[in-house]
Amino acid sequence: MEEQKRDIYKLDATDQILGRFAVDIANHLIGKHKPDYQPHIDSGDIVEVINVEKFKVTGKKMEQKKYYHHSGYPGGIKEKTMEVMFDENPAKVLEAAVSRMLPKTKHRTERLKRLKIS
Repeated sequence: MEEQKRDIYKLDATDQILGRFAVDIANHLIGKHKPDYQPHIDSGDIVEVINVEKFKVTGKKMEQKKYYHHSGYPGGIKEKTMEVMFDENPAKVLEAAVSRMLPKTKHRTERLKRLKIS
């Protein structure tokens, strides 16, 4: 099997809306923009994002959207608002949005490794 040729796709997050921006990133990680796209082959590109702290969020999502994770212990569910996550690390907010837009297949982790956020 031959090695996939991966291009580097550079994006600037300045004044981009989070969801629409994440869709564009996800499509390039999947490889849907290529004419030889096949769902079972991981043919996506490397995506580099700069100025991630400058993306925009519409509506009241900063105060109302919550991110959950569980420690594995009874009663161990934790939640953070988007505002808190953005203050801690804006790259995590973008990474979570892109991750949830990728198909839940065996290629998901490899695709996320090709997302470089600075």
